Amino acid sequence: MRRLPPRTLRGQLTAGLVALLALACLAVGITTAVALRGFLTGRLDEQLTASGGRFAASLEHEATPDADNHPDTRGQAEGTFGARLLNGTATQAAVVANATDRPLPLDSEGRRALAGVPADGRGHTLRLPSLHAYRVMAFRGDDQDILITGLPLHPVEETVHRLEAVEAALFGAALLVTGFAAALWVRVRLRPLQQVTARAAEVAELPLASGEIAMPGPLPDADPRTEVGQVGGALNHMLGHVEDALTRRQASEQRLRHFAADASHELRTPVANIRGHAELALRHHGPLPAEVHHALERIDGESRRMTRLVDDLLLLARLDAGRPLDHDPVDLTLLVLDAVADARAAGAGHRWLLDLPEAPVSVTGDAHRLQQAIGNLLANARTHTPPGTSVTVTLAIGGAEVSVAVSDDGPGIPEDLQAEIFGRFVRGDHARSRTTGSTGLGLAIVHAVTTAHGGTITVVSRPGRTTFRMALPL
Repeated sequence: MRRLPPRTLRGQLTAGLVALLALACLAVGITTAVALRGFLTGRLDEQLTASGGRFAASLEHEATPDADNHPDTRGQAEGTFGARLLNGTATQAAVVANATDRPLPLDSEGRRALAGVPADGRGHTLRLPSLHAYRVMAFRGDDQDILITGLPLHPVEETVHRLEAVEAALFGAALLVTGFAAALWVRVRLRPLQQVTARAAEVAELPLASGEIAMPGPLPDADPRTEVGQVGGALNHMLGHVEDALTRRQASEQRLRHFAADASHELRTPVANIRGHAELALRHHGPLPAEVHHALERIDGESRRMTRLVDDLLLLARLDAGRPLDHDPVDLTLLVLDAVADARAAGAGHRWLLDLPEAPVSVTGDAHRLQQAIGNLLANARTHTPPGTSVTVTLAIGGAEVSVAVSDDGPGIPEDLQAEIFGRFVRGDHARSRTTGSTGLGLAIVHAVTTAHGGTITVVSRPGRTTFRMALPL
């Protein structure tokens, strides 16, 4: 499996520092190895020049000065190579071994290699099949022949390889130590950036959508001359703006809630008076003109609608203010049965189905508010689906919660409306809302009551299937 490069900035900086050091070590190693090889090769060339080709010159003569009929090897280093070329053809070749010479057999390849050495008195590298690499020089002899003298390159190669091994060990240890040191150094230098990341993540987890928010404190001051310090300063500045905006929004929401609560309280009495006078006028025994009777009925109907709106606004204001609800044992099965019975009476054109567990289900909460929430879900299904629609109410227990699901096979909720369906005064069909008396607060009350009981309310909708699921803790 191919390893991926480090993704964190700390890993990338550490890897970059180690990579740059590795490149520097590689450059130093190559440079020193090449320089040492050149130096040692130059020393070999100096030795070849100083030897004057004596060993190769001794190969010119048939007779030898020593008693053993060997060429003169006095003063020659072990491994010295000598060869004689006549008319471009190698006639003799030998190597000094154990204070004497050892003739070398030459094949066609070796003869061609020797013939290719220029007689310019300069050092050249020669490789023969029967020998290691040699540094050789060619001189012109007295008999119009060419004399080649050489010294082995094997000591040079060994010295260079030894240097390369030492450098590899030293550079490897240096890279290892530097890698740990760089990781520690980068970790220390990026610690303020980690604080910025942690603070940003902390703010991202806050429920900024609504309610009073306690913003975290500012980051400690960092050096503004560094990039990390500039990022920290910008984050502190942004957090200050966000906190100020949230404070202003919370104050605006509080004023709006107080206004809704105060207005609802103030409206209850006049609305009740209007409704009472309308009902009194409708009970009049004398004859009333048809227009007056119709107007009184409209006044009575609108006053009832306004009463429901005022009651809903007051309930939401109480829930927003955190007013405690009742915490009594509630028979949720009975609430569902009563709510479905009421819905069946109000929507006779719908098919109402029940799916209940065998044993009664009880929760702790406010029975009146829970009954209102379930009733609102059923009223919502009845109001926004055509007659003949099947509505199924399912009560189920799963894990540590109990759920009430209301499903219908109606036309569904538009996708762009689902995200805000539990908002206040949100209506799916404004024209139908006016005819049915919907205020757009029913699902908002369901959400507020469910949340006040520590539960959740969700909706999943598509054409032909819509399900509202209210989950409450057992």
